[in-house]
Amino acid sequence: MTLKGSLEDPARFISRRMQTVPASGIRKFFDLLSTIDDVISLGVGEPDYVTPEPFRRAAIESIERGETHYTSNYGLPELREKLSAHLERLYGVRYDPRNEIIITSGSSEALDVTLRALLDPGDEVLCADPSYVAYAPATLMAGGCYVAVPTYAANDFRMLPGDVEAAITPRTKALILGYPSNPTGATMGREDLVAVGEVAAKHDLAVISDELYDRMTYVGEHTCFAALPGMHGRTVLLGGFSKAYAMTGWRLGWVAAPGPLAEAIMKVHQYVMMSAPTAAQYAGIAALDEGEAFVQEMIAEYDRRRRLIVDGFRAIGLPTFEPRGAFYSFPEVKVTGLDSVTFSERLLEEERVAVVPGNAFGDCGEGFVRACYASGYEQIERALERIGRFVQRQR
Repeated sequence: MTLKGSLEDPARFISRRMQTVPASGIRKFFDLLSTIDDVISLGVGEPDYVTPEPFRRAAIESIERGETHYTSNYGLPELREKLSAHLERLYGVRYDPRNEIIITSGSSEALDVTLRALLDPGDEVLCADPSYVAYAPATLMAGGCYVAVPTYAANDFRMLPGDVEAAITPRTKALILGYPSNPTGATMGREDLVAVGEVAAKHDLAVISDELYDRMTYVGEHTCFAALPGMHGRTVLLGGFSKAYAMTGWRLGWVAAPGPLAEAIMKVHQYVMMSAPTAAQYAGIAALDEGEAFVQEMIAEYDRRRRLIVDGFRAIGLPTFEPRGAFYSFPEVKVTGLDSVTFSERLLEEERVAVVPGNAFGDCGEGFVRACYASGYEQIERALERIGRFVQRQR
């Protein structure tokens, strides 16, 4: 009998779809980071805070009570009720906790199951460029086609309604909004969002609004897209506990959507994940009950670091858009004569400071780097000193 193929070539089994999905542009860089000592990292988008003790205690107590089983596919009813009340209190948007809120294993799963529930093969999804690294791969893995809508520092990295409309084709199904933005720190005000919403309504698009960084808004107030007139019925709202409550490792996120959309999303979640981690859900209840003072304290500190890093980059000679949300700055490095990857690699090798090349987030990110200011204030000060030395040598 003749065997087809070669056991030495397992790659032949990989689907064509996954062959088109690139590895994260961040992965290679952080593989290099792990081999170098004495590094100040401004690369990882993670709070430097430990999850507050009341949240940890709630999880531990739930385990000690024996709450170690699956929850409802939708999540613990008490958590959904509190999250519903939380969204209504903050933004005036109402979701039925019984069937319009799904607790997920992080906002990354929320994005994945939403796209898989909404997209048919070949459907196009519009998204800002630059934007969060998972948007394009998650779209491709769901069978969709990702269409980048360029954004620029000159326009504060906002999605402009004219640019959105110009990118629409008969195959366009959905629009992803990710504001406050990872990586730029940009926000979109109410008027901006209303204008984009009018385009979405005109072309009958679904809108996936990823508002993971909603609480981290330093200039103006955050506008919840689903709360805008006429937008609730076409919007899937994504959020989570990772950033505002310093709970990245707990993997706790959520989806809120009108009943029929939520049911379709829940079916994907049901078969992929069953339910989010039970102990993490009890920690989430405590976060919503007891976390507001912590959130406000953390936001004030991030704002202090924001001013430090923006002023520091500008003093060094790197033009820097003022981030209005999240905890990222996006300095322009073209003035050094280096591209984003070369700048980042040489900065890491020569000065032991880690930033992320801007082109990891899309073509419009070339010429920029992402620097996260969720690190400690003194650590940012030291990093700026090292970056200043590096930039000076390029002149």
